[in-house]
Amino acid sequence: MTHVGEEVSLVGWVQNSNDLGGMNFVNVRDRYGLTQLAFNMESNPDLCEQSRKLGREFVIQAKGKVAERSSKNKKNPTGEVEIIVSELTILKEAKLPPFTIEDETDGGDELRMQYRFLDLRRNPLKNNLILRHKMGLETRKFLSDQEFLEIETPYLIKSTPEGARDFVVPSRMNPGEFYALPQSPQTFKQLLMVSGYDRYFQIVKCFRDEDLRADRQPEFTQIDCEMAFVEQEDIIMTFEGLIKHLFKSLKGKEFAEQFPRMDYAECMERYGSDKPDIRFDMQFKNLNTLAQNKGFSIFDSAEVVLGIVAPGAATYSRKQLDALTDWVRRPQIGAQGLVYVKCNEDGSFKSSVDKFYSQEDLKAWADFAGANAGDLILVLSGGLDKTRKQMNELRLHMGTELGLRDPKVFKPLWVMDFPLLEFDEESGRYHAMHHPFTSPKKEDFELLNTEPGKVRANAYDLAINGVEVGGGSIRIHDSAIQSRMFDLLGFTKEEAQAQFGFLMNAFEYGAPPHGGLAFGFDRLCSLFGGQESIRDFIAFPKNNSGRDVMIDAPSPIDITQLTELSLNVDVKES
Repeated sequence: MTHVGEEVSLVGWVQNSNDLGGMNFVNVRDRYGLTQLAFNMESNPDLCEQSRKLGREFVIQAKGKVAERSSKNKKNPTGEVEIIVSELTILKEAKLPPFTIEDETDGGDELRMQYRFLDLRRNPLKNNLILRHKMGLETRKFLSDQEFLEIETPYLIKSTPEGARDFVVPSRMNPGEFYALPQSPQTFKQLLMVSGYDRYFQIVKCFRDEDLRADRQPEFTQIDCEMAFVEQEDIIMTFEGLIKHLFKSLKGKEFAEQFPRMDYAECMERYGSDKPDIRFDMQFKNLNTLAQNKGFSIFDSAEVVLGIVAPGAATYSRKQLDALTDWVRRPQIGAQGLVYVKCNEDGSFKSSVDKFYSQEDLKAWADFAGANAGDLILVLSGGLDKTRKQMNELRLHMGTELGLRDPKVFKPLWVMDFPLLEFDEESGRYHAMHHPFTSPKKEDFELLNTEPGKVRANAYDLAINGVEVGGGSIRIHDSAIQSRMFDLLGFTKEEAQAQFGFLMNAFEYGAPPHGGLAFGFDRLCSLFGGQESIRDFIAFPKNNSGRDVMIDAPSPIDITQLTELSLNVDVKES
């Protein structure tokens, strides 16, 4: 309203129009919102007729006077005013877009990705990118105030065998040799600690050539950080401070208390996940003592019988319970079946295993699990690790069905003391659970030589609402321990030197104790934006096949380029 009476010039895209005969109203969209243009048949018939020829997404320039609207739109920030147009210029006509450029569009995912430049005109995506910009700005502000230096590291590096597959880049100047794109700046940030830059960060692009899901991309962004002369507690408190700052500045939410912490082993026992969603309870209850040796062979032969209590779900019908059973039997979950116990309001129990368990037995289950009248107990059984994974999926599914996973509620959790190593039966050797540079807990050093599978890592992850948003560790800075780690991972001395000799050599020149952490920047954006997929917080993402369908990449390259790179490519005929 402060601009009423002013002469202005506005440029943008035509959103839509509303022809009322004597008047024509055109909504023009730019990055800042929608503005209504008014054309009057009586005062300027030629201009009004010209406005009627405007199509959706035409790029126009309109000049005129700002006036108060007689019919105001309170939902639009500019909905109290309009521009009485005196001059109209069509800067560029446009084809009819393949889907509507509206908040709620009729375009499918693949179509919108093909025309991503149009999809980005929609408010939801625009707001997502604004959130991403603000998150980057606030991250840099906080870390700079904490005396961190933002230092860039190379994108063309050496390929290493650990972790996901590398994207590789052939070198024209060194025929037959290849660079790799970094999965993270891990070794470089450690080298920066050796170089004396004790507080480093970088909002950096990383690359992994792995099979994709909706929440993964082949190229993604990390808030990558490292600190020297610190212990685990220093790192946790520093970056808990960053997350609190982001919540306060971007969401207006303050956390007065420290984030809760839980050991990895306890997380797996209570939730079957190393990134549990603690917005709701539904913790696992081990029913072995109560459920086994009662003649029900499925439970009797199981390594573990686990139950969860779904609050207020005793009202589930037989059809709903059958649907739950079908859900856990899906190949993605892999359970053989599902046992349920309804805790009826009259104190009785109705179960799918009534044949084997008395009312007294089922009451003992309910008492042990903390189930009340009106609750539903759901039970799975089998091998320990497999059943925990299945029950974790069922727990999250029930949390969603019962409305317990409110996207406006945020529950962070530090997960601590991960296993350092995990044994792979197929390859017959240990693999690093995080990466080869993670330090063991000091009190577990001796176990490296006797029981390496029991060694705990000096590592920590931050989970929020069941999403791992970041993780890190104290690093190995002692060459002897790093050498032992490579031995456990199956590297020969020659292989370790060839792959990581530059880092091992650097440690010989005075490596400080150091550690760090990396946050998934895209994941933080999607979490703050209340969405599950990271795609809509990336300007130009890839699809599940790793393709950019907008620019049609990857694509074949010219034979001349292949020759220059000393490459021969076998092209399979389709």
